Amino acid sequence: MPKTDWYKDLVFYQIWPRSFCDGDGDGIGDLTGVLGKLDYIRSLGVNALWFSPLYPSPQDDYGYDIADYCAINPEYGTLAQFQEVLEKAHALGMKVIMDLVLNHTSNQHAWFLESLHLDSPKADWYIWRRGTDKKPPNNWTSTFPGPGWEKRERYNADGSVSSDAWYYLHLFAVEQPDLNHDCPALREALKDVQRFWLDMGVDGFREDVITYISKKEGLPNGFPLMPAGRGMEHFSQGPNLRKYLAEYRTVVDEYDAMTVGEAPGMTPQNALRYIDQNAPVLDLMFHFQHMTADCIGLAWVKTRFSLRKLKKVFNAWQQALRGRAWNTLYLENHDQPRVLSRFGCTDTEELRVASGKALAAAYLLQQGTPFIYQGQEIGMTNLPPLALEEYPDVVTHNTYDLFRSLGFSHKRTMAHAAYAARDNARSPVQWSSAPNAGFTTAEKPWFMVNPNYKTINVANALADPNGLPQWYKQVLALRSVRTLFRDGTYRDLCPRSQTLYMYTRELPGEQSCLVVISFSKKVTQIQLPKAIAARGVQLVLDSTNNAVDATAPPTHERNLTLKPYQVQVYFYQ
Repeated sequence: MPKTDWYKDLVFYQIWPRSFCDGDGDGIGDLTGVLGKLDYIRSLGVNALWFSPLYPSPQDDYGYDIADYCAINPEYGTLAQFQEVLEKAHALGMKVIMDLVLNHTSNQHAWFLESLHLDSPKADWYIWRRGTDKKPPNNWTSTFPGPGWEKRERYNADGSVSSDAWYYLHLFAVEQPDLNHDCPALREALKDVQRFWLDMGVDGFREDVITYISKKEGLPNGFPLMPAGRGMEHFSQGPNLRKYLAEYRTVVDEYDAMTVGEAPGMTPQNALRYIDQNAPVLDLMFHFQHMTADCIGLAWVKTRFSLRKLKKVFNAWQQALRGRAWNTLYLENHDQPRVLSRFGCTDTEELRVASGKALAAAYLLQQGTPFIYQGQEIGMTNLPPLALEEYPDVVTHNTYDLFRSLGFSHKRTMAHAAYAARDNARSPVQWSSAPNAGFTTAEKPWFMVNPNYKTINVANALADPNGLPQWYKQVLALRSVRTLFRDGTYRDLCPRSQTLYMYTRELPGEQSCLVVISFSKKVTQIQLPKAIAARGVQLVLDSTNNAVDATAPPTHERNLTLKPYQVQVYFYQ
């Protein structure tokens, strides 16, 4: 069927299944739990779901180490249960995309076990190279971090162990060997995986670290001073990346499906090589630039949050992609600590909710397709500091080892972990003030529940007429009925301010929109732009009052008094 751009009208909700909702009482989130919450998700104004990996997995990287691409992890349910969720989501008017990890698999995947045999047709489906007993093929390191190569015995045709020192490449955990996309047979197998899910009715894929699938020929040594991700200049956006993405795209185009690619280290200019609408190989792209507004490179290297830095990235992507490609809008996902503990304010309950509303307005009304992560809509926060052994994520432990090797004390390293660990986003969703936050009826969930669940939970938030979910509903409802928010221009009116974010959306033939957001803990006096106030502004949303009278006549008043983290949204002619 002809390819369309229906993804431009979507608002996604990301489900990290292990921690979303446990429907069978074993302490682990599952598809039964998801099925029971679809109406709630839809009520937010969401019309699409993104499932983090549901596949069978040893859970060394919680699903991103896939052991079987064409099945459902028994901990989560069955294929029949997934089809039931898919059918109900479609009946509710929601699209569904799957997380597809094409760069690597689990070392328990049948393909990898077959590749251990040198006479196997799959012997070159992974990146195997000879080294020596004490020296790997090159100096690349994992991004998790740690060594990038693992030595492993391989077998001759007669079953004997090869005398060569064989190593496989793993850019992530040691249990996640990289696939060799230079092998045509491997690419055909991955296209069959896509067809399996598309034939079932899935609407597309989020493609994990997709810009790593092509490595430079010869695998040369990387820049030696990089302690983590050494060699990235040779495996990020490699020589055949566009070619392979174009090949995989032929499959999804047959189904009018969509793809959104995760792209570490991406800039707007480089992104256009892949998502320019004149010759796209991906529809959308997740970048990470705006997530460095409080850090250098990654959250473990913390700095003070800078609104100016956040806006600079927002502005760059909005301007560069305007009329050429489509933006992906997000603030949280399974790989990022909770945004309220980073960019917001959790000093008091009032400021937590207010800053949650400010952050929502900061990104949801831009041009692009928004993504909301589970629990974001109620303002879930980071966990309290934990002992190292209480963190389940392999990245937390590997990064701890790296920091210690660089001379950081245990105490200081654990302070970084408390702020930056991915585990912060992976605690169970807080549904109510019942035991275990209503996530499970089991005595003990798979991972700890944040102790603040008795205050911060879905039931409490929905009972508050000025609660955070109601704000998400209002903002998304406004977005859904105005072509302006899909097609209008974007302009930041105060890019240098560290406490005020004020941007416009304009489209010929429609009312324009002015979004005013305070990022201050104090009451603030501001002035609206003279040219806009002169045209008359009409208040349509106010984060401190859900009962705004949108029929009130426009005003020409310029002076505003904003409460801490207050948002006001105006229309003007």
